[in-house]
Amino acid sequence: MAKKSMVNREVKRAAMVKRDAAKRAVLKAAIHDQTKPVEERFKASIKLAALPRNGAANRMHNRCELTGRPHAYYRKLKLSRIMLRDLASFGQIPGMVKSSW
Repeated sequence: MAKKSMVNREVKRAAMVKRDAAKRAVLKAAIHDQTKPVEERFKASIKLAALPRNGAANRMHNRCELTGRPHAYYRKLKLSRIMLRDLASFGQIPGMVKSSW
């Protein structure tokens, strides 16, 4: 089980990303717009830099929904390999069975 502080930090980051997504999209569009003057694009880049870093989507880290484990994460199921195996063994995931030979 991951530390609760790390899981809470990721929850906080997810909220910040959701909150700041529209602002970031507008500022990035202004920065990449070649038709605008250089001064206006520079001001947009300064505003973008002034936003909190944790509001950027690339600061997010995938974690298991049940345990918070950051490694061996399956994106499709949002689970770590350990929880995936446990749930598959107990028949909790439809269509998935643990194989043995």
